[in-house]
This record gives sequence, structure tokens and C-alpha cells, in this order.
Amino acid sequence: MYDLVTFGEAMLRLTPPNFQRLEQATSFQIQVGGGEFNVAVGAQRLGLSTAWVSALPNQALGWMVRNKAREQGVATDHIVWHDGERLGLYFLEQGSSPRPSSVMYDRANSAISNLQPGEVDWDKAFQGSRAFHVSGITPALSSSCAECTMEALQAAKKHNLFVSYDLNYRKRLWTTEEAARCQEPMMEYVDLLITTEDDANDVFGHSGEPAQVAKELNDRFGLTACAITLRRIDTVWTGGWTAIIMADQLYEDITYDLENVDRVGGGDSFTAGCLYAWLTYGDWEQALKWGNAHSAIKHSIPGDYNWATAEDVKRIMAAAQSELRFKIQR
Repeated sequence: MYDLVTFGEAMLRLTPPNFQRLEQATSFQIQVGGGEFNVAVGAQRLGLSTAWVSALPNQALGWMVRNKAREQGVATDHIVWHDGERLGLYFLEQGSSPRPSSVMYDRANSAISNLQPGEVDWDKAFQGSRAFHVSGITPALSSSCAECTMEALQAAKKHNLFVSYDLNYRKRLWTTEEAARCQEPMMEYVDLLITTEDDANDVFGHSGEPAQVAKELNDRFGLTACAITLRRIDTVWTGGWTAIIMADQLYEDITYDLENVDRVGGGDSFTAGCLYAWLTYGDWEQALKWGNAHSAIKHSIPGDYNWATAEDVKRIMAAAQSELRFKIQR
């Protein structure tokens, strides 16, 4: 039924305007975001048919999140509604050198953290679908979310879906030991693992050259492919982005120089672009190029999710090495 199904939490993001500290704020910019939500939106806007699975509180804030997904064309049929529960929040304080940006979570006891195995009809969600994506944030939310994640992974494989997993370690949610103990058994069901150098080391203990780390992870878990994203940080608002993919061979791409309007969701945009290209072209080189270009564009767009289209990505890829790449498009 869907090209891509994703599973995870979405929260309200509250950001003080004009680089204010939280203590200074008298108003907030309100947006919706969350790793798997962002992937579903990004892939949908590129051209895939996507569905986002989650649990939401059956009240106005939950309805707001659902409506934002629908606004982007993402299917919400498999959301589980919980009465008397809350939506998670997070506060983003945008910095400027030398003060880094920072995040404060208020997500404890959110509706999805109370989701129980059996509440989602995975057979229905996966019937006729092609791919499934989840990240390490979801099992970190609670022990029941970890059980639901394993339930989803097993169902995805029963339906022969291509499974993508972003390791996405969050130290404010669990320890490295807890993350490793929970997620190592899940890798049996994963085709594409997406990670950073730090997360690969923190969770699974692999360090060194990115290509070697990716190969070690492929061999250890029997993956089809491993992608490692590589962010260069020059200042709070400047840097670079690229990634590699190790599959049947090593795939590399150019590094995009960035001016970071908003770097939140950059990794999710890589995943969305990568999965779009893999499901469209079946080619890892194209998957890498689309993932990197889609992520680079996201850094220029405020908010958690990416408003880019496939034409935007094609234009960026075509102009990436051209001295005309910053010319106004008329």
C-alpha cells in the first residue's frame, strides 16, 4: 500500500525568536517534528507514498500533529489514539558562536511512551508496502516502545520489506550500555543501517576510518549496506555535510559547504533522500547522492522537516560543482 512506512514519536518544537535564551522568551515559534515523522514527510515530498505510525494524545495538540502530517500528504491511518495522555515537547535554543544551540526535552510519559505491543496492526500497515524505517530514538522512549520496535521489525521482515534503521543515539534518553543491549538483537532484521562515527563507537564500539567502520558493521550484523554521515563543524552556523555508503563496494560523494539556517533534521533528510533514491532507482550511488543533496538543502530551511522537492534536489546535484551554484534562480 505504501512505498515507505515509518514509526516513531513527533513532538511540538518551541523555539524562542531572535536567538533568545529560554529565560528571555516571551513567545515561541511552534513547529512539529521528530525523526521518523521528518523522514516520512521528506520522502513523501520527493515522490514516495508514505505512512507515519505513532501514538498521539486524543486532544488538540495530537490533532495538530496529525494535521501537519496530512498537510504533507503523509498517511495517518495507523496512528494509535490515547485518551488522557500528553504530547512530548522540546525546546530549541538557537545559538551563535561561541554559544552553541541546545535542546531541552519535556517528553516523559508522552502518548507513544505508553504504546504497548499489539496496539498497532502491523500486518495491515505493511500489507503491500515496500520499506520500513525506524530509529534508535523509538526503543529508547520506554521498555514497551522497545518491545513495539522489535514487533514492528519482525513484522516488516515477515512482509519482506526493506528495513532502514538510524542508530540515532540520544544520551539524554538512555546509556550506551542500554542502547547496545536493546538494539543489537534488532540488527538481525535491518538491511540499511544509518549512523554517525560517534554513534557507531558509543553504541557498538566500532571506531576508525568511516569506510572500515561501515564494513565492520556490515560484516558483524549481515547488513546489505551501512551509511555513515559525516558532518564538519566550523562554527555554530557554518560547516559541511557528506556521507559514505558501504554496500557491495564503497560509495563516496562530494562535501556540501553549509550555512546552517537550521541543522535539526539534517540526518533525517539524508535518510529520506537515500530511501527515495534506493526505492526509485535501486542504486546505492544514487541513494548516496540524493541523501547528501537532500540533507544539504534541509540545512537552509527552518523547522524539523524538509520542504524540498525532487526538482530542488536535482538542481542542487547538477550545480554542486558549478561556480554558478549561488546564482539566483529565475
